[in-house]
Amino acid sequence: MRIYRTDQFALPLPAGHRFPAEKYRLLAERVSAFAADRMETAPAATRGELLHAHHPDYVDAVLNGTLDAAGQREIGLPWSSELAERSRRSVGATVAASRSALLEGCGVNLAGGTHHAGPNRGSGFCVFNDIAVASMLMLAEGRVRRALILDLDVHQGDGTAAIAAGEPRIFTFSMHGARNFPFNRVDSDWDIDLPDGTEDGDYLGALERALPDLFARARPDLVCYLAGADPYRGDRLGRLALSPQGLAERDRMVMDACRSRDAALVVTMAGGYAVPITDTVTIQAETVRLACEIFDAGPTNR
Repeated sequence: MRIYRTDQFALPLPAGHRFPAEKYRLLAERVSAFAADRMETAPAATRGELLHAHHPDYVDAVLNGTLDAAGQREIGLPWSSELAERSRRSVGATVAASRSALLEGCGVNLAGGTHHAGPNRGSGFCVFNDIAVASMLMLAEGRVRRALILDLDVHQGDGTAAIAAGEPRIFTFSMHGARNFPFNRVDSDWDIDLPDGTEDGDYLGALERALPDLFARARPDLVCYLAGADPYRGDRLGRLALSPQGLAERDRMVMDACRSRDAALVVTMAGGYAVPITDTVTIQAETVRLACEIFDAGPTNR
């Protein structure tokens, strides 16, 4: 199993910016303590790869620095050449993790899960949609027949739903807070809205009930999992109330479901905005540790 990192690539932000860019370095350091031999630097996605999910004009505006002020405001991050490079690396990490997963059962991106980026725009700290690009590319290359995007970030995956709307071989599932961003949503193939304050029992019960039907409907060869840490009760943008133990059990349920059905799994970190930031890092490091544990049995028969 390979784990791809992007934290070596700078993301310059104004002082006091609320995006927790430091998380990625801290997470890589934590993961290196138990999986250093699995870690690799993420490759950069090519323009051609990005075009599998995004309009050429938007891709070129980001890559060439001509994205207008309104577009930058919607993303919530100021444009810089470093932002463009970091965004390409985040997509490249999920593409590489997908290829690794198809060989070894699982691959991990220590960033990614940028599900608010749509066909011709970025949004909500998301520049390019790594999971949509990777899913579309694996289909185009004939590596998979069907893909499932299983989004358990606390925010609904509007950009992913918009990109995949015309592709029947991709099934999009999002379970998220009902009263949270984005407020103008694009319907996934299956959305589950959860009330504010949802705790472990109700959350895990809803997921347990959904998983068998979800895999029956999606029939995936490849699962792209957004393992957001933001349903955590200490997340400042989350509004749900899961414990770290509940989030770990969520991850185990998803990984066991993929393993038992011989579906390759790509894990992306998605959101996490806890204070202190070390809470997010601890939750996401546990996600990676569980993936190592569950998929250490070696390659599946592909």
